[in-house]
Formats: sequence, C-alpha cells, structure tokens
Amino acid sequence: MSSKPAHPIRSYPAFLWKAAGVATDGNAAFYAWMTALTAIFLVGVHAYAQQFAHGLAITAMSDHVSWGMYIGNFTFAVGLAAGAVMMVIPAYLYNDHEMHDVVIVGEILAISAIVVSLAFVNVDLGRLDHAWHLMPVVGRFNWPISMLTWDVVVLSGYLFLNLHVVGYLLYTRYRGAVPDPRWYVPFVFLSILWAVSIHTVTAFLYSGLGGRPFWNTAILAPRFIASAFVTGPAFIVLALQVVRRLTSFHVGDGPILTLLSVLRVTVLLNLFLVGSEVFTELYSGGSHTASARYLYFGLHGHHALVPWIWSAIAMNIAAAVIFLSASPKTQLWGIDVACVLSLCGIWIEKGLGLIVPGFVPSTLHELIEYLPNEIEWKVTLGIWALGLLVFTVGLKLAVTIFTGRMRAEEA
Repeated sequence: MSSKPAHPIRSYPAFLWKAAGVATDGNAAFYAWMTALTAIFLVGVHAYAQQFAHGLAITAMSDHVSWGMYIGNFTFAVGLAAGAVMMVIPAYLYNDHEMHDVVIVGEILAISAIVVSLAFVNVDLGRLDHAWHLMPVVGRFNWPISMLTWDVVVLSGYLFLNLHVVGYLLYTRYRGAVPDPRWYVPFVFLSILWAVSIHTVTAFLYSGLGGRPFWNTAILAPRFIASAFVTGPAFIVLALQVVRRLTSFHVGDGPILTLLSVLRVTVLLNLFLVGSEVFTELYSGGSHTASARYLYFGLHGHHALVPWIWSAIAMNIAAAVIFLSASPKTQLWGIDVACVLSLCGIWIEKGLGLIVPGFVPSTLHELIEYLPNEIEWKVTLGIWALGLLVFTVGLKLAVTIFTGRMRAEEA
C-alpha cells in the first residue's frame, strides 16, 4: 500500500495538538530541565512585577545611565540571532548537504534569540503599556526618521521570516510531503541579508547618537557583525553536541567542523576590531576618550567596570588560543570550553563593556557609575530562561519530526 501526503488543511489541527504533546512530554532529564527553566522564568516574572509596580526607579539605572543591563543583553541577543545565519549560508549558498540536515537548529536559535531581544526591549520600557507608542497609527511610529523604529521593523521582519521557514519545513515533513522550494528558499536567502541588517541597524542606533562619543565610530557595525559570527556558531556548536548525545537525530562531524572553521577566523577578527578601537580611543587622546579610559583603566577613582572588561578580553583571547590549537577530533571538550568563554566574553563586551561606558562620564561630565542590581539580574535571568524554553521546545519538536516519530496518520 503506497503512502501519500496528508491533506494540508485537515492535518493542521492534528499537527498543533501533537506538537503540544511533544512539547510537554519527555524523560526525567527533560522534565528537570524544563522545571528549572520555568522556575527561573517565574523568578524573573516576579521581579518584573515589582518593577512594573514601582517603575525603573528600583533598578540601578538613573537619569545619568538610562541604558544598562537590559539594553546590553538586547544587543547581545540580536547578535546571537544574526550569528545563527552562519548555518544557513553554507547550507544554501554552498550546498553543504551535511549542514543542510541540521540547519533547522540555527533557524530555531534565531527565533529564540529574537524573542529574547524583544523581551529585553519591553522590560526596558519600564511598563508594557508604554509600548503603544511604537505601534503604527495607534502611536507615533516616527518611521523612517528614527533608528529605533528601523530596529523594530528589522527585528520583527527577521522573526516572521524564520517563523515561516521553520513552520513550513516542520509541517511539510510532518505531512510526509516534499517541501516546495518556491515556498521557503526565497525566504531563506532573504533571511541571510536580513540577518546582517538587524545587527547593522542596532549598531547605527548607537553610533548615530552624536552626544555619546564612545559610540561614534565607523567600525561599530563591522564589530557587531564579527562578534555575532562568534556567538552564533559557538552556541550552535554546543547545541549540536547536546542533540547528538541526547537524541537519536544524526549530527555528523561536518557541521561542527565547518562552524569551527568559521570561529577560528571570526574570533580573531573580533579581537582585531576591538584592538583597533582601543588604539584609536587611547592613542589619539582628548576629552572624548574619557569613556574609554574609564572602561579600561578607571577614571578619577571610579573603576567599577575595569574588572569586567579585562575579564572579557582574557576570555576572548583564551577562546581564540583554544580554537586555533585544539583538535576537534580528540579535544572536543576544549572546543566546548572555548565556546563558553567566547559567549561569556562577548556578553560582557557588548553589555557592560559597550552600553554603560557610553553614559560615563555623562554629558555634564559627571562620573555616575552603574552596576546592575538584584532586580535587573532576576529579570535578565528570567528572560534568558524564556529564550531557552522556546529553543528547547522548538528543538524537541524538530528532532521528533525529523526522526519520523511525529507524522500525520495519512502519511
């Protein structure tokens, strides 16, 4: 008896019902992982409820430092979403068959990271009811003049692009049908260009602020892209190993080796761009270098960020050495360590090491330092737990469908 694809309309409710079952069913390790993430997320929700009730005054931010932990994590999450495209490029532009089999992991990462970045923007508003100003017609969207509105447009567009590609591929595979390239390949190529745009627009959002000389550099956008192409592949390398060890989904060495080849270049490029910016800031001298001096060496007895930035530099250098020297065949644990170091280093570099120094000293030349308080840490951890929940559910659904354990009855 020959099989035939399920009817695309009739099988959709069954697909959603089965997907909900897959997302809530698993072994003891799965339940432990999801319970831990849910608990952390609820802690973040409780902290945000306090912030919602009392305003941003209960955070460590002030009139002098109005962007802090939230916007720093937003910047990092946007880079993580953009870096996920490093699986799409070899799979579709260079027709890498091994990468083509696991490219869905990168697209799910892009969706999860965009959810995280949008969540950080919303909590930085203080109260969600302030978001109506960003809605066209309802509020004053101020497009195309405002770079912030461009950021909203590109982030939302990138989210919908990846949702369409992932949803179409998973639903088609569930029905037992062959995906029609006309319905997803053009969107894949568009997402490659769009991935570069989301982090470029984010960089322009900072570098276009003339009153913040620390951000007024032409290499900020290239620096953002280079760091994105470190964090995205590093996270995916770790995710692929988890999938290979804990599921029956086949992940070959090819995709990991390809991503490692990318990392060996981009981690050095990121260090080069950071070094170029530090040289320009410190060697040229002048009053506009005060933020850089405060960040790297402290200024007038204020040095709260100095340990953070030098820790980030040490992590990135150590990661580069390991990537260049460790063998993925015999020292895969070393590669894992390097991936974690690079993620932590760039997280500091693009958060406390980039956003906060732009406000210190202030435009009135006042030195008001900032470090995140307990409320901000709880909200931050809660949002990242939400992102990992989305990523875990998406990955589990993809693995279940791609291994044939979730199929339409007619297929």
